[in-house]
Amino acid sequence: MVDIPERGYGAALIGGFQAARGKYLVMGDSDCSYDFVESVPMVAELVNGADLCMGSRFKGEIRDGAMPWKNRYIGNPALSAILRSLVKTNVNDAHCGLRALTRDAFTRMQLTSTGMEFASEMVLKAAIMKLDIAELPVTLSPDKRGHAPHLNPWRDGFRHLFFMLMLCPAPLFFAPAAALFLAGLSVLTALILGGGMVEFAGFSIGDHWAVAASAFLILSVQIACLGLIAFAQAFRDGIRLADGLLGAFLKNSALHHWLLSGTGVALLGLVWAATIAGGWISSDFGSLDAIRPLIAAFTAVVMGVQIVFTGFLLSIVTGNRLNHSPV
Repeated sequence: MVDIPERGYGAALIGGFQAARGKYLVMGDSDCSYDFVESVPMVAELVNGADLCMGSRFKGEIRDGAMPWKNRYIGNPALSAILRSLVKTNVNDAHCGLRALTRDAFTRMQLTSTGMEFASEMVLKAAIMKLDIAELPVTLSPDKRGHAPHLNPWRDGFRHLFFMLMLCPAPLFFAPAAALFLAGLSVLTALILGGGMVEFAGFSIGDHWAVAASAFLILSVQIACLGLIAFAQAFRDGIRLADGLLGAFLKNSALHHWLLSGTGVALLGLVWAATIAGGWISSDFGSLDAIRPLIAAFTAVVMGVQIVFTGFLLSIVTGNRLNHSPV
């Protein structure tokens, strides 16, 4: 028995793993819902080279009364499917409580979650770090605890979901950034090329939509830059491998690249604005019908400034150097 002062599912397991002395670690609920005899084949998988062996209640047996219907048919399948879509893994039951892992894998993953999301963190980090994951069928029986379970399906389900998005931020940052950028660029381009009211996607739009398009573009750059910073932090901390296109981009980018790019975009906007101002001056300060290109020009200035300061923040986060492999 180990005394763990901090409360929480993950806190208890992390404390137990740290206190254990063996090469292979086994975890499971102590309410008699799992048969620990089924962990023996899991350890055999570790001996044969796997880093983590998951139990799968859906490939095995779920006995009557062992799992609420909403967890069995909605919550667990949905969260496991989302996890599989975020990382390359074939894990069928990402939240099974019976699993085994090597001490080396536990050390490398640097697990930190103290709550129920610990179950997702282990699978996510194992998949992200490309550890060898096996999965075996297990049996889930009705528990024999003398009190109501601590699990809150809605609260803990959202905690799992939010944590998955934090570890795999591409859908959280880059999907909305791309959508906003395309929408903003399309609308602003249509307005600049057209005159008066412009027909766009079945609607008549005018100058006021140039402001909305500008906001979309600025937001898209801001969200994308935050996503890059999130990935850089994950690379530095060893949570993710710095591979793929994004890893190559961050590894090969330096502060001066960001400064040059941002300054270039901002200067382009300033030159455009100066050209508009020059035309106004040459017309002896007559009427000026250039609100749309002027909005676009200053949008470019703002975006350029965002890029410059993102470069500084990335350098601070990474210490001007990325940790390219998991600790």
